[in-house]
Formats: sequence, structure tokens, C-alpha cells
Amino acid sequence: YTVLGSQEDRESSAAALASARGIIRSEVGRQTGLRLTPSIEFVPDAVPETAASLEEALRAAAERDAELARQAAGAAYAGEADPYRRAEDEAAEEDTER
Repeated sequence: YTVLGSQEDRESSAAALASARGIIRSEVGRQTGLRLTPSIEFVPDAVPETAASLEEALRAAAERDAELARQAAGAAYAGEADPYRRAEDEAAEEDTER
């Protein structure tokens, strides 16, 4: 289950679900028609905490990207813009040597 709110809200929701566990189990058994109803356990979902940590990671990544963009704005290549030799470049060099 997920509870949006404070820690106090989460604790009170956990207590409410724990106290209603027997009633909920009886109702599930009655509505499903099962003679032997399995026990029911309520496990708190970590979605709010996970979402908060993901949002923090995305914010930090956006800040780093912005900083890199500011640093790259005035940057220039140390050598040629494209330092790799290509087949057409070698063919052009051979033509000029002949």
C-alpha cells in the first residue's frame, strides 16, 4: 500500500490496516467463496521515497549538464575539429603527389 503524506500518516495507516486485517480477510473469503482464506499481509510501498530519489538524481544530472554546457560554450578544439583520416582524404593526397 502507498500512503502519501507525513511519517505520522504512514504510521496511522499501518496501524489501521493492521487492526482491520481480520475483517478484511473475512470479507475477501466471503466474496471469493473460499473455504480457507489465506492470511493477508499489508506491505508499505516505497514509491514516494523512490520517486523522491529519482527526482533528486534527475535534478543533479540536469545541473551537471548545464554546467558542462557553460564550460563548452567558449571551448575550442585543441587540434583539428575532425582528426581522423578518411579514405577520400588519402585519395586526395595521392592525387596531389602524382
